[in-house]
Amino acid sequence: MDTQQVSAPPRAPSAGVVHINIRLTDGYTVISNRLSQHRGLSLLAIGLGTHIQSLPDGWRVGIKALAAIFPESEARIAAALRELEQHGFLRRIRERVGGGKLATRTESYNHPQAAIRGRMRERMAAPVPEAAPAPEAVPEPEVLPAVAAEPATAAEPVRVPGPEPEPEPVRVPEPVRVPAPEPEPVRVSVPDPVPAPVPGPRLVPTPTAPRKPRLPLPAPQHPTEALYAAAADLLAGLPRTAPLFLLSEEDARGLVPGVAAWLERGARPDAVRAALTEDPPVPLRHPAKLLRHRLAALLPPPLPAAVPVVPLQNCDDCDRAFRSSVPGCCRGCRDARAYVDEPGLISA
Repeated sequence: MDTQQVSAPPRAPSAGVVHINIRLTDGYTVISNRLSQHRGLSLLAIGLGTHIQSLPDGWRVGIKALAAIFPESEARIAAALRELEQHGFLRRIRERVGGGKLATRTESYNHPQAAIRGRMRERMAAPVPEAAPAPEAVPEPEVLPAVAAEPATAAEPVRVPGPEPEPEPVRVPEPVRVPAPEPEPVRVSVPDPVPAPVPGPRLVPTPTAPRKPRLPLPAPQHPTEALYAAAADLLAGLPRTAPLFLLSEEDARGLVPGVAAWLERGARPDAVRAALTEDPPVPLRHPAKLLRHRLAALLPPPLPAAVPVVPLQNCDDCDRAFRSSVPGCCRGCRDARAYVDEPGLISA
């Protein structure tokens, strides 16, 4: 008994694309794989070429018309059209129309190589004007010299002219096929370029503009060893609260006079530390330069001059307290002594 052959359906691939095709009866366009799988075109150019081949004849495919349909910019669409022209899928020809105007005719090719071969065959099959044949040379008849009449003394043999040589056939040059001249390109009158607008005044400083001079690092008016030691300790302790401000020994030594000037003007160490390290830029590349700038730009004003305090003194006469820079008597006792010393005012 024969066994019936059963063919299993083909397995779907485990990876890659799987085509689910439905037979189309309308609304489709046959696109060549030479365009859809071209290795030298960008995806935008392939998609644009596919769209152009799906349009009916006479449809506008200019840059502005395509930019009004698709979200790509005019620059990207123009670049895609240039790609299609370079690979032969598109050809744009400028032609003159009525009224002295120019119009652009766009030709779309689904097989650029075959189209090029067809144009070459048309050029080779074009009729070539043949050259006019040269006129045949007609041989001139030979003229026999006249014989003078002499008295016949003896009969001379009669000279019979021999057969005339046949003229050589004239070789007519073969017509040279001159290739048909290619049509001259249409000269398009290009208007004169519009002069570039004169740039207005720049509102930003030029790179060569003079920069504001850097402020000098402040220094204390009355430097002391204790003041400089306190400033050095403050700079060395900055990384405890601000790790980004880790200074080298040379940088710390150069910044000590500026911190000492702040401490001399009555600024507390915690206030100095907060003013120098808070809100640093990101990333912080030069902490020493930032501290130098802040020490000079944020320097607090000097303390006001202290009002001198006059000490208290005890009066020598009444033992009352009064303010004076030297010991002695108060104002009342001085007036009384002056009154007593005048002799005219003492009665008998």
